[in-house]
Amino acid sequence: MSRFRATIGPHTFVFGHLVEVLAKASPARSGDQLAGCAADTDAERAAAQQVLADIPLTAFLNEPVVDPDEDEVTRLILESHDVEAFAPVASFTVGELRDWLLATAVAPDAARRLTAVSPGLTPEMVAAVSKIMRNQDLIAVAAAAQVTSAFRTTIGLPGRMGTRLQPNHPTDDPRGVTAAILDGLLLGAGDAVIGINPASDSPRATADLLCLVDEIRQRYEIPTQSCVLAHVTTTIDLIEAGAPVDLVFQSIAGTQAANAGFGVDLAILREGLDAARSLGRGTVGDQVMYLETGQGSALSADAHLGVGGHPVDQQTLEARAYGVARALDPFLVNTVVGFIGPEYLYDGKQIIRAGLEDHFCGKLLGLQMGVDVCYTNHAEADQDDMDTLLTLLGVAGVGFVITVPGADDVMLGYQSLSFHDALYARNVLGLRPAPEFEQWLETRGLVGSDGHLIHVDPESSPLRMLGASA
Repeated sequence: MSRFRATIGPHTFVFGHLVEVLAKASPARSGDQLAGCAADTDAERAAAQQVLADIPLTAFLNEPVVDPDEDEVTRLILESHDVEAFAPVASFTVGELRDWLLATAVAPDAARRLTAVSPGLTPEMVAAVSKIMRNQDLIAVAAAAQVTSAFRTTIGLPGRMGTRLQPNHPTDDPRGVTAAILDGLLLGAGDAVIGINPASDSPRATADLLCLVDEIRQRYEIPTQSCVLAHVTTTIDLIEAGAPVDLVFQSIAGTQAANAGFGVDLAILREGLDAARSLGRGTVGDQVMYLETGQGSALSADAHLGVGGHPVDQQTLEARAYGVARALDPFLVNTVVGFIGPEYLYDGKQIIRAGLEDHFCGKLLGLQMGVDVCYTNHAEADQDDMDTLLTLLGVAGVGFVITVPGADDVMLGYQSLSFHDALYARNVLGLRPAPEFEQWLETRGLVGSDGHLIHVDPESSPLRMLGASA
């Protein structure tokens, strides 16, 4: 008789293994339906959640969802598990962990207690508990958790929300990139990073963009960091060639096979970490990795199978990507939540839920977590959905969000947030930029002492100072 069974009304549901319980307990999403692992009915989902709530946390240590003999991510997760940090919750079930998290979130020392237990939680434990939490639960716990990171600015401090200024251009035209950077700076964006997705994978094009942003940063003494989101191996080569690299970027996923699809493994990622740290370019910290994730990446690479060949749900695999990130002590991590498309997150409701899940899981695992609040044009979503998710993430204490001119990325062809959207969230929720960047904005006459943007007249000195020679 299976130990994974529950009765809902007149029906008894039986689940064959832990991987199936995790998958069928997930809130509905198109990616799991595509993979063939989603619950068929709401009743089956409720039964799986009931079963999941009663599973001991130790089961995730004893029954890995992906075979450690075949997967270095699983080995990393198990080998890095902190038994001492786990001790206070080691006797808990998934449901008891949920209760503990919600009680801890309202305690006076919530941040300290959540930080202390974080190394003892595995990605699978965190994914599991998120599946039996409402949106408000995810927000409450994430808001109580405090994780900071630092390079030239400090991201994740309470009462602050950072932004990535993303000046993408379909031809990497330096004039277009510079114009977008100017636009963002004048609207208070860029404290987390000025990060460009290059249109070309050419090392020369990447180097040219790195030099362009670094020249702007140094000319105007902007306390921020730059990143051109080339492949990690390209960036390592550019570091060896003397290019002005601040952060090393790489997309990562939750299985060894999915990471291989990105052309990386743990050894290559650690090589990138060591190469960037050797430059010593940070001023207030030395965290140098910028990592991006997104639900559905493993499934899209056909690298989503767990023990026994059973498909693992996309949210559990996403949390496992945070296990990879945690080992690299990153400066920035963000989920590109709606970027892959409606095959994985069908509509605004699924995107909003996934964004809150990802943010919660990342912070609970000790990452300074950001979100690209975004969707593709063929998804059943619109900018109202993004307004909702941005607001909820601001309440949840998101570390940073990604912003582009007009919310429309003309190079990648998807919808994100605009510089003005970030201003809205900061003003309505009383959030401010990173302190080092805010001081720079204030000395340039762009924000007041309250951190709010000052109206900039086209003929004013800040515009002439920043734009005259750009």
